Order: sequence, then structure tokens, then C-alpha cells
Amino acid sequence: MLNIIWPVFILISFAYGILNGNVDKINQSIFESASSSVQLCITFFGTICLWNGIMKIAQKTSVIVKLTKILKPLINFLFPECKEQENIKQEISMNMVANILGLGNAATPLGLKVMKSLQKENTKKDTITSTMAMFIVINTASLQLIPTTVIAIRSSLNSANPTKIIFPVWIATLCAAVAVVISTKIFIYLDKNKYKTIRRKR
Repeated sequence: MLNIIWPVFILISFAYGILNGNVDKINQSIFESASSSVQLCITFFGTICLWNGIMKIAQKTSVIVKLTKILKPLINFLFPECKEQENIKQEISMNMVANILGLGNAATPLGLKVMKSLQKENTKKDTITSTMAMFIVINTASLQLIPTTVIAIRSSLNSANPTKIIFPVWIATLCAAVAVVISTKIFIYLDKNKYKTIRRKR
């Protein structure tokens, strides 16, 4: 769908600019946007390399094991079906840490790895499990302590105080995380009860 929406937006913008006699401004904005995009990519590149490197070092050491132990009560509460699956819990821990540090680019491949592992354990391949559902909504809420990506964007745009948004981000992401966990737990509970009722009727 996005492959259709974005080209349509671009074509409409070009047509509107040409009809209003702003061809020069269109050309100017193209070159300015290209320049600012390269600068933004360079800013991101350094930040992403730093934190991805830290995550790789953590993978090679006992840091992830320790983080898994720290997050174990939370992971067991959120994902009760994974209590005996240490490998999956470690992968979930790494994903959660990446999200907490605001590393969306690092969290995405880690999240995909978790989903692949969960799918292997899934007995109904065409239906997501309650663990998958919970994992998806937590990633969507994305609780962040250090919004690295947003700070990098603000720095690239010469913000006077790039870290000023940290406290509002804490409030917003915490509220979102609590809301999705509660609502998902309720839906999982209702779904299980519905399934039990259907089985009894049979």
C-alpha cells in the first residue's frame, strides 16, 4: 500500500508545484532535501554503530545472561508460556534492552529473530500465539529510557537541548506500555475462556 501512497503524494506535489509556477522552488527543495538527508544519515550512522557495537559485545559476554536474570520476573509475567525456554527469553531480553535504549534499528532484527523462534514453537502456524501478540504490542509501545534516535534527529537539526524530550518520552512510553499490557492480558484471558467454553459445549 505504501508503494502506491508515496508515489501518488510525490506526483501530486510535483503537479501542484508546476501548476503554481514553482518549478524553481521544487528543484531547490530537491537538492536541499538530498543534502539534509545525507547529513541525517551520517548522524544516525555514528549513533547506530555505537549502540549496535555495544549490543554485539553484550552478546559475546555474560551481560545478556545477567540482563535476562534481572528481567526474568517481568518476562515470566508477560510471557508465561516461555518460562522454560531460556533461548527465547534471552532473545526477548535483548530486544527489550534495545527498545529501552531507543535503538529501533537494532531492535527490529532482534524482534524478527524472536518471532521466528516463537513461530518454530507454534503448533498452529497460521495463527499467532498469545506470546506473539504480547511481544508485538510491547514492541509497538516501545518503552524507552533513552530515546537515542529522537535525540540524534534533534541534534542533527541543531536543537539547543536535544535531551529535553527524555522526561515526556518516559511518561508517554510508560503509559502506552502499561495500557497495551493490561488490554492484551484481558484479551488473552477472554480468548482462553472462550476456547474453554467451546470445548465444553463439544
